Amino acid sequence: MYLSLSRLSVLALVLSLGVLLPSCATNPVTGKKQISFISEESEIQMGQSYDPQVVAEFGIYEDPQLQSFLSEKGKEMAAISERPNLPWTFRLVDSDVVNAFAVPGGFVYFTRGIMAHFNNEAQFAGVLGHEIGHVTARHTVAQQSKQQLLGGAAMVGMILSPELASQGESLMQGMQLLFLKYGRDAESQSDELGVKYSTAIGYDSKEMAGFFKTLDRLSGGAENRAPSFLSTHPDPLNREARVQELTIAAQAADTKTDYEVDRDGYLRRIDGLLYGEDPDQGYVESGAFYHPALRFRFGIPKDWQLINAPTMVQMVSPNQDAMMQMRLAQGTDTRAAAEEFVTQSKLQVSSSSDQAINGLPATTLVGEITQQDQQSGQTQKLGVITSFIAYGGNIYMLTGLSVAQNFRKYAPLMENTIRSFSELTDQSKLNRQPERIKIVTVPVATTLQQALLNAGIPQTRLQEFSVLNGMELNTQLPAGYLIKTVSGGTSGVKP
Repeated sequence: MYLSLSRLSVLALVLSLGVLLPSCATNPVTGKKQISFISEESEIQMGQSYDPQVVAEFGIYEDPQLQSFLSEKGKEMAAISERPNLPWTFRLVDSDVVNAFAVPGGFVYFTRGIMAHFNNEAQFAGVLGHEIGHVTARHTVAQQSKQQLLGGAAMVGMILSPELASQGESLMQGMQLLFLKYGRDAESQSDELGVKYSTAIGYDSKEMAGFFKTLDRLSGGAENRAPSFLSTHPDPLNREARVQELTIAAQAADTKTDYEVDRDGYLRRIDGLLYGEDPDQGYVESGAFYHPALRFRFGIPKDWQLINAPTMVQMVSPNQDAMMQMRLAQGTDTRAAAEEFVTQSKLQVSSSSDQAINGLPATTLVGEITQQDQQSGQTQKLGVITSFIAYGGNIYMLTGLSVAQNFRKYAPLMENTIRSFSELTDQSKLNRQPERIKIVTVPVATTLQQALLNAGIPQTRLQEFSVLNGMELNTQLPAGYLIKTVSGGTSGVKP
């Protein structure tokens, strides 16, 4: 079962490091002593344990040439960094979210979504250097050492409210994706390292500053895909000015006089890259979630955010005080699966039913789970409704939960969603084709807006493609200029 990450990039990292004694270590970048609970050997082991989790949550995007490009440039840059001997690994992951991130030990990840939004190799190289910088400066390790010093594992960037996030560990397992958020000082230092490393291998790091404009536009853009890369970073426009200054200094101290940008070469590399959601892995349209490969659908509560990940689909209320998830349960019998859930979660069942859902065998439970807040030590009750539905040789578990005092408000919405689960038979939904980046040549001098219209981009998506191309719609383009459009899809309107 593969359910791709969709639209919302809300990522968290839960680290179980055990009891470690602090020691002083020398930061490879600054040369200064810093408190660290984690040796380099342990750091590498951490990365090796997180990597399968990242792959499980996102999936690998299969594009051997683009993966080879990412690995080649990453290893070239890592080789001139302060930590060349780490077992560096660079992965292209299958998410349309605009994001890049790193975990300890030299593991760096770029989503296909961020690759689609770069407009030249120099932009890519700057961000690559930034992520390598998080590892070389041991920001990932410092973050975890700080969390250990405060007395607990980090659960950073949760989509849920803190009250709900601390509850329901068995239900929450697998719902957190892997990412670390750093402080602004660390982000600024990584910007400096991005300039340093990309300049060292011959790229014009001023282009990295240009990418911050794209991030700034995405944060409130029509795509509704605010990039996580932006969420805890300094203001993009301030970063742009700072990177310009750093670039001038770095190039003045360098022996080279010509720095690579390579716009056309990069655009040709991403020609054919899958853009947006992959319908085969599930997509949202008109208030419902459709999964053509597994041939099911269900409704989404109005205004709830949906996250589509390889192991489950989850939905979160606008106030982030309730959530739903759908995942596979064990076995082929709904009653047995329900009983196993009761045992594992210690659900106090208030009602149960074996009523079918849209003709499919189902067992539905309503009850409460009592959980202890890991920070305060206080107990809190969660209201839960969950159904186990037999379909296509699988048992699908659809669960809704909120803190008990809000459960009566949300229970009808959750039940409606559960009751909407049904077989997908609509051929127009089953045969949905993905969109892919299509690089086209502008035949005559014109504006970006007119070039997009000429390429078949509908009026409703012009701003989206303006951001994608890193230009304003009124930008004048010369004849022979390359721009990004898309091919595939249906009506040209994204779900």
